[in-house]
Amino acid sequence: MATLNKIRSKGVLLAVIVGTALLAFIIGDFLNSGSTLFHQSKQNVAEIAGEKINIAEFTAAIEQMTNVYKIETGQNEFNEEQTAQLRASVWDNLVNEKILASEAEKLGLSVSNEELTDRLIGKNIHPLIMQRRVFMDEKGQFSHANLLKFYNNIFEGANADAEQLKEAKNYWLFWEKAVKNAILQEKYAMLFTKAVGSNSIEAKYNFEARRSTADINFVMQPYFAVSDSSIQVSDAEIKDRYNKEKELFKQEANRSINYVAFDVVPLKEDFKAAQEWMNKVSEEFKTTSDVAAVVNSESDISYDGRNYSEKTVPANLKDFAFGNGTGAIFGPVFQNNTYTMARIMEAGIMQSDSVKLRHIFLAGNDEKKADSIIGAIKSGSTFADMAMKYSVVKETAANGGEIGWITEGAVAKDITGPAFSKATNEIFKVSSAQGIQIMQIMEKTPARRKVKLAILERKVTPSSQSYSKIYNEAKQFAASSTDMEKFEKNAKQKGYVINPATGLLKNTDRINAVPQSRQVVRWAFDNKKGNVSDVFDCGTQFIVATTSEINEEGYKTVAQATQQLKAEIIKDKKADMMIKNLSGLVAKYPTLETLAAALNTQVKTAPAVNFASYQFGEAGFEPYIIGKSSVLASGKISAPLKGNSGVYVLLPGVKQVDNSPFNPRMETAHFIFRRFIVFL
Repeated sequence: MATLNKIRSKGVLLAVIVGTALLAFIIGDFLNSGSTLFHQSKQNVAEIAGEKINIAEFTAAIEQMTNVYKIETGQNEFNEEQTAQLRASVWDNLVNEKILASEAEKLGLSVSNEELTDRLIGKNIHPLIMQRRVFMDEKGQFSHANLLKFYNNIFEGANADAEQLKEAKNYWLFWEKAVKNAILQEKYAMLFTKAVGSNSIEAKYNFEARRSTADINFVMQPYFAVSDSSIQVSDAEIKDRYNKEKELFKQEANRSINYVAFDVVPLKEDFKAAQEWMNKVSEEFKTTSDVAAVVNSESDISYDGRNYSEKTVPANLKDFAFGNGTGAIFGPVFQNNTYTMARIMEAGIMQSDSVKLRHIFLAGNDEKKADSIIGAIKSGSTFADMAMKYSVVKETAANGGEIGWITEGAVAKDITGPAFSKATNEIFKVSSAQGIQIMQIMEKTPARRKVKLAILERKVTPSSQSYSKIYNEAKQFAASSTDMEKFEKNAKQKGYVINPATGLLKNTDRINAVPQSRQVVRWAFDNKKGNVSDVFDCGTQFIVATTSEINEEGYKTVAQATQQLKAEIIKDKKADMMIKNLSGLVAKYPTLETLAAALNTQVKTAPAVNFASYQFGEAGFEPYIIGKSSVLASGKISAPLKGNSGVYVLLPGVKQVDNSPFNPRMETAHFIFRRFIVFL
């Protein structure tokens, strides 16, 4: 349990990168709705692979994930954005788990208890377990002993705090399920890769496609050489193309909005107040004998007497800290909306970064017994033997009292103080209400230059008055903008920038890059076109929005698809025009060089082109041109050909044929690899 507490207080942010899912947010909104009637009628909120998902199951999964987040990050509170991400993570995990379980059952895939135990606590620990900080030693390395200690504590810790034990069990069960699903997914993936095969006919075809290669000289006239405005496209042509390609224009329900963002930033009064603060505090900071009191009451960075190395000191203070002596003062400096001062409390320190310790823990406060044990060790008794005999902490006693490596600040100062200042093999005592610890320094990392630095720093942030002023400005804008027309008119008069956010789906978690703006998306789906919102508080911005477009599930209209269709038709008409023009020029200028000169361009080369190529030199993805060039006769100029980027005239070089014999096994493996890369 001590390990769990330590990670809770010192953990770093867990990198959980997951996609969002529609029902994660619908469920999140539902959880916050408070409608009892709705709650009763919608107990099953989704169906995955034929299995109904009950709201209670989802809620329990959220609680478990929240517990994991707290342990991994050391945070106890989460903002709206983090909560939304957490719900999305839970939903993503739930979808993966249910679908994987369903497919695995069909294929007869399973994970045995023996297999799972081996990957959890056995000889083949799964990476998901090895990466948990809870199971790492003081050097940040995975410790099998720490893992077993944690496991034994949660399943055999009869004397542990009940709530803490429940929390630890939930944490373990989460990762146990994650490992089980990961193993199942590995098996499924392996089965899939085995299924991606190639028969000898496919392999032979691929071999033949690659064996004949040639450099292709070409002249290309790009489509942008002809102005779009010179091409006429009728409404009838657009409608006819739409009817032919209608299936390409299916869409989910979506919304588009326009919004004005009011940045919550410091105002003039805030900068003035910060400057007055610095003027007032700077002299006291320079001269006070109680730096800790001044810094801890005034600065954004607390003073705890730590020693900074060149790696840990703030970058903007590195030159000052290691280029001056004790008592030197830095600043005040104003940069990036922050006032900074620093004072060197002690320079020229040589200290290790880490210390390896072992201990003997004695219950109570028997100083005579402690001194007697220390005397025995100094007289020749081994520390390990004394730890086995007298220490009440049996987990460390079994290992000769070894605690492991610690860094400065990782534990209390009454331990780190002597641990970092004394020499290797020295012994010291630390007393507390729980008992006395006899500690010995086993090893130390090489000493490096350090400096004790006090930092006085204050970032200029919006005051409550500024916050209210900005909010009131947004509120007045929202109140006066009763419809879309007035929204746009008022924004223009005030000089506000109107930002568009198009194609918002029900599962969209934010608008553009605005944090905590899921609430705006929900509003857009609950309102009619032209409605104007109240003020949304999105943390660093206030948002006022208006719905500009509402599209239900189905097909885009001709009007909505017109821009894309018109671009396609223009491209086709340009191609027809260019092919006709180039055909006449090819007849007049029968070589690529003379043709290129007539077009005021250059002859280019696509090297080593074969039927299996993916790129046509620097021209990029041109599948039709690649295919055509592979079948043209060498040394013969082609007719103009329509490509993706323009119209091409080709002159294939001499084909180089690979006369290596066909190796079915090798070619099959090569073909599978290429197919798998394309699939990825």
